[in-house]
Amino acid sequence: MWRQGQNLLRRASLSNDSCGIRQIIIASSSSSSSPSVSIWRRKKEMGKEGLLVAKELKRLQSNAVRFERFMKSHVSRLLKSDLVSVLAEFQRQDLVYLSMRLYEAVRKEIWYRPDMFFYRDMLFMLARNKKVDETKKVWEDLKKEGVLFDQHTFGDLVRAFLDGGLPSEAMHIYDEMRRSPDPPISLPYRVILKGLLPYPELREKIKDEFLELFPDIVVYDPPEDLFDEEEWRKESDDE
Repeated sequence: MWRQGQNLLRRASLSNDSCGIRQIIIASSSSSSSPSVSIWRRKKEMGKEGLLVAKELKRLQSNAVRFERFMKSHVSRLLKSDLVSVLAEFQRQDLVYLSMRLYEAVRKEIWYRPDMFFYRDMLFMLARNKKVDETKKVWEDLKKEGVLFDQHTFGDLVRAFLDGGLPSEAMHIYDEMRRSPDPPISLPYRVILKGLLPYPELREKIKDEFLELFPDIVVYDPPEDLFDEEEWRKESDDE
């Protein structure tokens, strides 16, 4: 009887241990399968190697031969985190040529995957610097890779190109937004309409389309003499 009691206790203990191990395995597998944050949204901290490469690329960009040699020998060996960080830093400094070269380098990496935030940051930088040809190139790339922006990002991009003084490019992106499979939402349209204040004819067109989609929402219209007054102030400041 005593021996049978010991066996029963041993079996109960083993059963509890196996249940605990099973729970740990299940929790571990579920956490590992959860979607990770895009590398383009993470905080970017440049390592020592990244800093050295960024400094040297800026120094060598006027020497095509040495620049290309350095791209092959050093940029291709950068860790993913450093390459991402160097590109982000060039974008922050509005270094268009270097950003485009790093953009191409990233897309050749084995770890690269098409990402909305990767393209968004490139387009923001190009809009700030009024770069039409580069914008067309990046847009062609993202279309080939099947990248889709959400409605909020579309609105922010249209506004960025309007603020950059590129209404044609802004309207091209707006047309893509209209063709998006995502259902329209009002906030991006409000962002766009505010950016269209310097372009009254375009604004009327977008406003009509907005009211067709959201007939119950009121659109604020600025006074007609608003821009005349701003122009007068600008001319007064110049004198």
